[in-house]
Amino acid sequence: MTGRDSRSQPVDDAVRLRRSVLFMPGSNARALHKARSLAADAIIMDLEDAVAPDAKACAREQVAHALADGDYGLRECIVRVNALDTPWGEDDLRAAAGMKAHAVLIPKVEHAHDIERSVQRLASAGAPASLTIWAMIETPTGVLNVRQISAASERLNCLVMGTSDLAKILRIPHTARRSGLLTALSQCVLAAREASLDILDCVQLDLEDEGALIQICAQGRELGFDGKTLIHPRQIEAANRAYSPDADSVQRAARIVSAWEQASRDGSALVIVDGQLIEHLHADDARRVLAIAAAIDHALSK
Repeated sequence: MTGRDSRSQPVDDAVRLRRSVLFMPGSNARALHKARSLAADAIIMDLEDAVAPDAKACAREQVAHALADGDYGLRECIVRVNALDTPWGEDDLRAAAGMKAHAVLIPKVEHAHDIERSVQRLASAGAPASLTIWAMIETPTGVLNVRQISAASERLNCLVMGTSDLAKILRIPHTARRSGLLTALSQCVLAAREASLDILDCVQLDLEDEGALIQICAQGRELGFDGKTLIHPRQIEAANRAYSPDADSVQRAARIVSAWEQASRDGSALVIVDGQLIEHLHADDARRVLAIAAAIDHALSK
């Protein structure tokens, strides 16, 4: 759950939890305040889709004030700006460069140069090196170019799937199985992993069908996503549960790591745990499970 650039992370030597990443309208000061008490791992303060055109400037100011006030604890704070080819994109990036955010989310990324231009704008506006970039992949062009996008900048830290426009352009229905989206979702996971980036699954728009949310969260984890973006606080629990290792997984991971370390001390190349042959890659996976569990425990203690 960490990308290449971990400098903005408040917890050293730990994975960055991104199980639940909640969009909050930047124009809603009450929502921005409420986010300080929610169990979401990260908050995306939105200046784009969730904000009407005549409220863009006000939302930008409110987000800046909310971040300046702080008190978001360990939650990662991200600002989604408007695209550079809109009337607000340039001003959003200049403002975001001076905000106390961990990352800036760029919408509708279709080409590597979309990231490069955004990075240049942030740098020219004096953004600190710790301010990373997230990229939304929302169109067929973005999916087809996702490998180049993922390698566009060292500032790039995370990919975010957006499937509303993608499904519309592909002319496929939104279903809990997401059959028509699986190729695109998997292609983006592959690109993210090649570039050592995190990747987040798309939002679930139906707030009433909890069963579908649970099914999609489980599917997203099976596909390799690190977490899920959300549009309502009521979705946080399902995402956190789906992307957290259960007790049995944590206990098994501990046994694997213990056995592997003992074998290494003994000079043995053969390790068997619970009847399964364990190799170095299994030990690495087990260490990651333990790191995620430790990060969750740390977050709950705050």
